[in-house]
Amino acid sequence: MSLKKQDDMDHNAWLKSQDLTAIETAFLTTLIWLDKRLRIVDYLELLETMYYRANLQMPKSHTEQYDLDNKFWYWYPLYSLGSLSIIAYLLAAVSGALLGFYYAPSTAGAAAQGDPTAAYDSMVMIMTDVQFGFMLRAIHRWAAQFMVAAVFLHMLRVYFTGAYKEPREVNWILGVVLIALTLLFGFSGYVLPWKQLSFWAAQIGVELALATPIVGEWAAQLLFGGFTLGQATLVRMYILHVFVLPFVVTALIAVHVGIVWVQGIAEPH
Repeated sequence: MSLKKQDDMDHNAWLKSQDLTAIETAFLTTLIWLDKRLRIVDYLELLETMYYRANLQMPKSHTEQYDLDNKFWYWYPLYSLGSLSIIAYLLAAVSGALLGFYYAPSTAGAAAQGDPTAAYDSMVMIMTDVQFGFMLRAIHRWAAQFMVAAVFLHMLRVYFTGAYKEPREVNWILGVVLIALTLLFGFSGYVLPWKQLSFWAAQIGVELALATPIVGEWAAQLLFGGFTLGQATLVRMYILHVFVLPFVVTALIAVHVGIVWVQGIAEPH
């Protein structure tokens, strides 16, 4: 877009020379009036250039390059696994945000009396007292499980169709990071109800962390608040599940999808 003064043009004479309807004449007259004052056309051309550059896919996919649309139709359901993963993630995010209004990340009441924890009580309250609470928790739980399965199958599809090869190796690495974060998402959410299954799952997590060479004790203290389970463990899992992973995973998904948008879809080799 140049700052040079544009050559004057007799727009009225040009409009009269065209065979235009009344609506077209009114639209062009308005556009010309605005363009003389705000350079509307220059900015429209700039946006058009940006649009075509953003949608330029290099390298072309095999389907485009070799006109294989009618030969790979049986693969198409496998190419929806990434989209299904994102849909499941959005469902889990929305339902989880609503559950957060009622959940209490506290182990109070779990002392020698053997009473249920506040975290477990809040989960029971959601399922029994909150209107549609049982359905909301079920949606959250099944969306999370569906996402884990879809991401795993998506990674298998990418591997067996050779879509991890050059120039898509960076996106493959991003996918490996995302599946690891998805599993961490599932684990941290599994601990939050703080029932027997949650407690012993967290205990397994502590043992796995301690078994890690060199950084094991540091990882156990950072993720679980020490070597024994308690309030610090539940708070850490809650912060990780609600305040850390959603932002990190959402940002990585945006980058992942953006790279696919630029590079295009890789069909089977």
